[in-house]
Amino acid sequence: MKQRIILPILLTIIVLASFAPAKIGQFEKSADVGNPKLAGSSRYDAVKKEYVLKGSGYNIWFERDEFQFLFRELTGDFKVTADFDLTGKGTDPHRKVGWMVRESTEEDASHLSAVVHGDGLTVLQWRVAKGDKMRDPEDEIFSKEKNIQTVQVERKGNEYTMRAAAKGAPLHAVGAHEMANLKEKVLIGLFICSHNPAVVEEARVSNVTIVQGRK
Repeated sequence: MKQRIILPILLTIIVLASFAPAKIGQFEKSADVGNPKLAGSSRYDAVKKEYVLKGSGYNIWFERDEFQFLFRELTGDFKVTADFDLTGKGTDPHRKVGWMVRESTEEDASHLSAVVHGDGLTVLQWRVAKGDKMRDPEDEIFSKEKNIQTVQVERKGNEYTMRAAAKGAPLHAVGAHEMANLKEKVLIGLFICSHNPAVVEEARVSNVTIVQGRK
């Protein structure tokens, strides 16, 4: 009798599990934001313990964005850190990779991102409200150092702080910015944008840590 009851329950669990989205490492989902011309992708290499992101997109700027996003939901304070390496010489010096905090996957959503460019330029940038145009240099804080590998973003309340470091160097503060419009629950993740709609670029991201709460 017990076997007759247990078997249907097990079958139900198996069926439900088959419909559950597969996690990608520490993240829940990947998506091309803004419908770029060429599709991107994200995967986790469990052997090398690194994420491989491929993405296209015209830019992450003005009033809308196009890029590949690997993300999860987080609520409250957090600190995220990772090492970023763009693959090869690339096509456009403004290809970019980094961390992004975003209110949604809509192309014109408000966001804050810690960005490493192909030419070494490293910035903290943001879109204040959904549909707003991002401005240069009003919506950016520039790192004095280039050739950055490690990037960290920490949220405490409404304040977001970016820290960065060259390979093997200690983290230093790039700057901080308040984003009062971002809600308690946000999307946080890794992104890549080729800055050229006709090109797909690749990046490898390692040593990813995600810490929730204030430490």
